Amino acid sequence: MNPRVIAVVGPTATGKSDLAIQLASRLGGEVVNADAMQLYRGMDIGTAKLPAAARRGVRHHLLDVLDVTETASVAVYQRDARRIVERLLTAGRVPVLAGGSGLYVRAVLDELDFPGTEPEVRAALEAELAEQGASVLHDRLHRLDPVAASRILPSNGRRLVRALEVIRITGRPFSATLPRPGPARYRAVILGLDTDPAALDARVGDRVDHMFAQGLVAEVRDLLRCGLRVGRTASRALGYQQVIDALDAGNDPAAAAGPTAAATRRFIRRQRSWFRRDDRIRWLDCQQPDLLDRALMHTRNG
Repeated sequence: MNPRVIAVVGPTATGKSDLAIQLASRLGGEVVNADAMQLYRGMDIGTAKLPAAARRGVRHHLLDVLDVTETASVAVYQRDARRIVERLLTAGRVPVLAGGSGLYVRAVLDELDFPGTEPEVRAALEAELAEQGASVLHDRLHRLDPVAASRILPSNGRRLVRALEVIRITGRPFSATLPRPGPARYRAVILGLDTDPAALDARVGDRVDHMFAQGLVAEVRDLLRCGLRVGRTASRALGYQQVIDALDAGNDPAAAAGPTAAATRRFIRRQRSWFRRDDRIRWLDCQQPDLLDRALMHTRNG
């Protein structure tokens, strides 16, 4: 098996970016972003993207590589991230993946294949979504693939379009193409950060308040002028979607802080569910004062 890769994963607001930087600094490595929303240029405050000065001289990869009008693709990310990982390993550097997008992490570490896309099929389905609504597409998916329909909310137009696109391209149920546990591509040490749910809820509240104080609303306004509204992925990011909704409703966008915190807490529950299924993860309490020492011990014993 190929040489070792380190991944720092876990729910939002657990300090993954900071620990990844510390590990990379101590181990002679570089950080590879595995947060889907940090791929976007200009989405800084709402994604808690560390500014260059806070990266302590550690080189970061796959930050700020997409415009907000582009759609993030796990297949493209897989290709680009693996290319970087292979280059770092060849150079004797330690790749440190960091992020809470579980599928993106697995796409790098495990042997997963993703169905491609066909722009004409995608465009036709998106036109149907705009004209007929998500419920019509959900009904169709239920007829074609009840298993997939049970896993996708009837209101989630983006995922419905993708599921129907895959069915049309491959001739197989979308549920049959979903990633399943496969052989590992790298000898990886996967560190998971979490803490007491009540404590993490409080951290989320503080984090969201800080984002709005830093100027999240102004950031969203600037990105709207760059086409954020038409970006299928970027416009749905936590915080950004809530501010857009407030602006569209004519409400004070600062009041979107509450809905943003609530949506973040719901997202954290989904992240926990995803990561807890992977028994390779060595879990650490992100509030422990000796967190770095504990993490380094796992990298030595891995």
